[in-house]
Amino acid sequence: MNAINKGNRKVEISLKWDPSPAGQPPTDLDIVAATYLTSDPYGDPAYVVHFDSRSPDGTIYLNRDSKDGKGFGWDEVLTVELDRLDSRYARVMVGVVIQQRPAERTFVSVIKPALRIREGYTVLAEDDFGGVLGSTAATVAEFVREGSSTWEFHPGIHGFEDDPETFTAVMGRARQP
Repeated sequence: MNAINKGNRKVEISLKWDPSPAGQPPTDLDIVAATYLTSDPYGDPAYVVHFDSRSPDGTIYLNRDSKDGKGFGWDEVLTVELDRLDSRYARVMVGVVIQQRPAERTFVSVIKPALRIREGYTVLAEDDFGGVLGSTAATVAEFVREGSSTWEFHPGIHGFEDDPETFTAVMGRARQP
């Protein structure tokens, strides 16, 4: 990294999918984010942000939440203000979980899922979950603090076969150095 690189500052993670066919139970995907302390960057999350919560300091929040994929454009949108995140946090992991009620599902049964991660108008990553079709959840982004304030984005989709609660507890252990 050179001295003028500001790193990632404020990113937006967006998710969309098509609704289930008529007569089928709705498909509900959720974006989740977990923060990890500098003292234990691969341990338990300090806190998890999901559809009914936001970070204690307001730096990670959902702008949009869908329970069925019937919205226009992006169905779920999560904003992470890395430049405002307290220095005690070293990592932020972002994932996508498929709710398993009323029907059990993996990504193979989600119609046209799409992911976009961007900062401002710059697209950092896009994916369709084609590499994790048998998974019920996936990590989609890792942000790591480099030095005292610069954040670096590590892309990559990593599948899990856990229920949503278990996934949020273990998602940060996926990418250890």
